[in-house]
Amino acid sequence: MLDKTVRMNALFDFYQPLLTEKQQKYLELYFLDDYSLGEISEEFHVSRQAIYDNIKRTEAMLEEYEEKLGLYRKYKERVSLYQILRQNLENGGTTPSHSIIETIEALEKLEEEGTIEWPLKD
Repeated sequence: MLDKTVRMNALFDFYQPLLTEKQQKYLELYFLDDYSLGEISEEFHVSRQAIYDNIKRTEAMLEEYEEKLGLYRKYKERVSLYQILRQNLENGGTTPSHSIIETIEALEKLEEEGTIEWPLKD
């Protein structure tokens, strides 16, 4: 459940502007503020089932947005590549320059095409 919550929070961060105000509020209360379905239903004066259905539909929408746009996946790939660069630089110059250049090229490719090839060559 924690993995799902973390993923939904991340997807929410990326795709929040694409949701209705009501969808945003329900997800914010449920995933960010850890409200129960009952608490949300009391606050909005609707049934727990209505809240549940709305949250499930919105989760599916977020997953669909991610499948089509891949913003969260690309973000995670960029973070990984930046970590590789940082490790290369922290090696005090012992990392071959071609490895650093390959990592930079992978970042550039990700920005241009939205994909990278894993694993990176050593």
